[in-house]
Amino acid sequence: MPHRAPGSPGHSASHYLTGKAIKYYRPRGSGEVRQLIEGGFQAFNAGRLSEACHIFADKMLAPEHDTTIGLTVAGALTPAGLGGCAIELMERGLVDFIISTGANLYHDLHYALNFTLHRGSPFLDDVELYEQGIIRIYDVLFPASVLLETDAYIRDFLVRSRLSGPIATSEFHYRLGLDLLERQPGCEAHSVVACAAQTGVPIYTSSPGDSSIGMNIAYHELMNGSTLMIDPNRDVNEICAIILAGEKNGCVILGGGSPKNFYLQGQPTLWEVYGIPKGGNDYFIQITTDQVVWGGLSGATPAEAVSWGKVNPGVLPDTVVAYCDSTIAFPLFCEYAVGSANGRRARKELVHKRDALVADLLRQAKAARADRAATLAAEPAEIDRHR
Repeated sequence: MPHRAPGSPGHSASHYLTGKAIKYYRPRGSGEVRQLIEGGFQAFNAGRLSEACHIFADKMLAPEHDTTIGLTVAGALTPAGLGGCAIELMERGLVDFIISTGANLYHDLHYALNFTLHRGSPFLDDVELYEQGIIRIYDVLFPASVLLETDAYIRDFLVRSRLSGPIATSEFHYRLGLDLLERQPGCEAHSVVACAAQTGVPIYTSSPGDSSIGMNIAYHELMNGSTLMIDPNRDVNEICAIILAGEKNGCVILGGGSPKNFYLQGQPTLWEVYGIPKGGNDYFIQITTDQVVWGGLSGATPAEAVSWGKVNPGVLPDTVVAYCDSTIAFPLFCEYAVGSANGRRARKELVHKRDALVADLLRQAKAARADRAATLAAEPAEIDRHR
C-alpha cells in the first residue's frame, strides 16, 4: 500500500464516508419535467436548454432524419452519477457513439466493480483527507483503496486480454466492456463502459494517456514488456468514417475540452485533409459553463465553428449553447428526450461496423485524391490553350 493509504494512527476515515452513496441516475421521461421545460423554461439559459431539448427530441431523433449522434463528455460527470443518463440514452438508441475524457471512463469502472462513492462536502480539510486516505472530487468522497483496486482490475485485464499491437480506443473500451459483462454480471445497468459494449456503442478517448487507464497501460508496457499501443490515428479515421457515413450528423457536447474538438475536427479532416466534401454538422447542442470571450475551444460557439467547416452554415437555427452546469442540465435534458415521442429508436451498433466504415472512407479518399491529381494534370493544358 502507498504511504497515503493507511491514514494517521488513531484516526478513522469512516466519518467522512457516511454521506449517501452516489448512484447512477436513470431518467424515465417525467411528464412533470417535460411540463417544466415546456412552460417554465422560457428565456435566458432556461430558454436555451428548452431549445436544446426541442432540437434533440424533435429534429435529431426524428426517424426521417436518421441522424448519427455523438455525445462528448468532459468534466467529472461519472463521479457525480450522470453515467446513468448516458446508459439510458444508449439503451434507447439515442446516442450512437461517445467521446469522453479517460477519467470519466476510469471512474465509471468504480461503479462496475461495485465500489461506492459518497456525497460529501467541498469544505473539508484536504490535508486531513490526505492523511486519512480519502479522495475528494469537489464534494464526492471515496477511499484511496477504490483507486488501487480499480487499478488492479485494469492491470489484470490487460494481462488476461493479451491485447497487443496498435489498437483504437474504441476497440480497447469494447474489450474492456465485454470483460466487465463477463466478470460482473448485471453491471451494464450501472456502467457506461459495460453498457456501451452490450449496445454496440463505440467509446473513444481523445487523450488516452491522460487518465488512470492510460497510466496502467503505460505500466503494462514498462513492467510486462507489452506491445499494446493506443493508436490515435485509428481513432481519427474511425470518427471520420462514422461522420462520413451519416445521413445527418449531430452532437451533444457536455462541457467542452478535448472531446469536443476531437468530434468536431472530423468534418474539417474530411474536406481539408482527405478532400471529401461532406460538409459540417447538421445539429449542434452544447451544455457548458465556458465562455466565448476567453478564446478557448470549450467556449467556441457553433457560429464560429462554421468558418472551420465544422457546422453547416445553413443550419445555425438548429444549434444552441446552454450556459449551465452539466450536472443540472443534462438530467433534465435526458428526462425530456426519454419522454418524447422519439424517445426510442433502433440502435446503429457502430462498434461492429467500424472496419467497413473505414474501408469506405479509404475508398472515397483515394477517389478524391485521384480527382485532384487529374485536375492538376489538366491545368497546364488549359493554360497552354489560353496563351
